[in-house]
Amino acid sequence: MRIDVVTIFPEMVEHAAKFGVTGRALQRGLWRLGVWNPRDFVSDRHRTVDDRPYGGGPGMVMMAEPLASAMAAARQAQAKDGRAATRTLCLSPAGTPLTHDQVAQLAAEGDTTGLVLLAGRYEGIDERLFEREKVEEVAVGDFVVSGGELPALMLIDAVLRLRPGVLNDAESAAQDSFADGLLDCPHYTRPEVYDGTRVPDVLLSGHHEAIRGWRLQQALGRTWERRPDLLAARVLSDDERKLLAAYRAERRKGEGDRVAASERENDAVALRNVGAVNGEATG
Repeated sequence: MRIDVVTIFPEMVEHAAKFGVTGRALQRGLWRLGVWNPRDFVSDRHRTVDDRPYGGGPGMVMMAEPLASAMAAARQAQAKDGRAATRTLCLSPAGTPLTHDQVAQLAAEGDTTGLVLLAGRYEGIDERLFEREKVEEVAVGDFVVSGGELPALMLIDAVLRLRPGVLNDAESAAQDSFADGLLDCPHYTRPEVYDGTRVPDVLLSGHHEAIRGWRLQQALGRTWERRPDLLAARVLSDDERKLLAAYRAERRKGEGDRVAASERENDAVALRNVGAVNGEATG
């Protein structure tokens, strides 16, 4: 797989990509990284890539032409590297939320389709770039950071860990949060007792089926508590419904009124989401 990043801080991307999962995969030749600085595609002595916004306002806006030239160079390099197609994504808080399913699709396309990631800076990018170029805007969350480099690195990591051979154990990715529409279950390691709290007995039992059931139940419960919107979009099996009901009953028994109030709120969110999906009005 080949990924190219358009950024005014290429050293930042190159350096960060050398660590952890992405770094090991890079060393093993499982992916290739290219970086392109739009300042290299301008002719003035100041290497200008930004200017004041029309209409006034704070900050500066990145100019369309240097970015377009850098993107074109990246696409040409990908074509020479054997990529049959290229997808260009701009990391932007104004983009559509990036999901696990989208990341999995990018990973699945990696053998034939390269990625060009546009990391913006300042107040934004001249809108005419998006009108003329085929660029998908994606967001890694409902928050703003100073540039697109960190979100681009997050996307690279998310995509690569789903590529064959990148993780030492492919099952690790299959058990990640969102992989099956649920958040991940809690995890424990040594010591067996930490600050007076023991590891759950079932994890010490050696009973693999019981451990599998406990982990599924915990994933269901954690998702219901923290992300009821995910459960509303997922069809639960009969066994999963029973596990979740048992989890909720245990929580109610242990924490009383506070949990009951939280459950009512989560149920209301789930009902609203289901109604929205079905085109129904809920009150």
